[in-house]
Amino acid sequence: MARPERPGMFAALSVPSYPSILLAGWFWGICRWGVSFLGAYLANSMTGSARLVQLTGVAMWAPLLMGGVLGGVISDRFDRRRTVIAQFVVLVPLAAAMGVAGLADRIELWMVYVFLVAVGIGWVADMTSRRAIIYDLVGPSRLDNAMALESLSSSTGLVLGALVGGSAIEAVGTGAAYLCIAGLGLVALVLFARVPRVPRTTAARAESGLVAMRAGFRLLRTERALVSVLGVTAVVNFFFFAFTPLVQVVATDLGVGAFLTGVLASMVGFGMMAGSSFVARNQPHRRGRVYVTGSAMALVLLVPFALSPWFVTAALSLVVAATGMGLFGSTQSTLVMTAVAPELRGRALGLLSTAIGVLPIGMITLGELAEAVGARAAIVTSAVTGGLALVCWLLYRPDVARMTTD
Repeated sequence: MARPERPGMFAALSVPSYPSILLAGWFWGICRWGVSFLGAYLANSMTGSARLVQLTGVAMWAPLLMGGVLGGVISDRFDRRRTVIAQFVVLVPLAAAMGVAGLADRIELWMVYVFLVAVGIGWVADMTSRRAIIYDLVGPSRLDNAMALESLSSSTGLVLGALVGGSAIEAVGTGAAYLCIAGLGLVALVLFARVPRVPRTTAARAESGLVAMRAGFRLLRTERALVSVLGVTAVVNFFFFAFTPLVQVVATDLGVGAFLTGVLASMVGFGMMAGSSFVARNQPHRRGRVYVTGSAMALVLLVPFALSPWFVTAALSLVVAATGMGLFGSTQSTLVMTAVAPELRGRALGLLSTAIGVLPIGMITLGELAEAVGARAAIVTSAVTGGLALVCWLLYRPDVARMTTD
């Protein structure tokens, strides 16, 4: 069978309303990663504890573990557009409230954790509803391109979130930084509100919530390819992404201030941009192999980042490792959505959210290890263990490595 002609790196932008959805996700990504950076920075500056820094990541990512499947059910049964708008309506005022508290020098650590939990709940809604809308809008022929652009958008959001967070803290303080995030969230809300209701490609099943959640979990028994994808996701999130709050601790060890800490954290986004751009431009036929290769690349190259004694070499190592994350992230949602029947996409994305949600468990584990042996040794241990776990999983469930665009 002849392969279809590649339509170009930005082909999905020609679909009406997709640019607004993509831009809304981009601004939301800046907000999300900015909140993540600010939370970790505040915890580190207030306490100096690797454990409490890691708990900021736990707070933001825990809702994905606890609410992923429920979010998938909501996506399949309720109006997805209204769900996405609702999370903006809640989070923008909360960000503004954090800004006011920061300007008054009244921010306490518990407030940071509570706000991060709220952002994590919004992330579940975004992942299970807005991304399902993208499929309904662009269709299967442009899904690879649309999701690669989505990953590229998230990556640039990570870069700008870290840079804006670090710059704002040094220039005007944490209160103004939170107000900036509130403003960007408002822009995302306005952009997404312009998107008309997108008809679903399939009708939602008329099931009770409990029955629907059970049906979602049953996919783990019947969909081998989906399980293979989710296993890789769980390994990478537990052993790779768990280190991200500890960038603050590594930066302190390197002797740099808030701005350069933001620069170091932004290297993850720059690397992911490179990997996502590759997928968007080339739309590789063997998307499963790209997914697996990117995962292995990220875990292996995290080791030189952790061991580097200099800021420049640490930054370069991190950007190369994160390029693998770009390959991983830009193919992940596509693999999940194409592994199941169309009417089950929301639930499959909910299971993906749950697999990503193992991240807070990894963060807790890594935080305790960092308290015992130091942040750098803990990151190396996590990366090496993760590489071995990935190999073992793929020997057990190799299905994902064989998935293609056919």
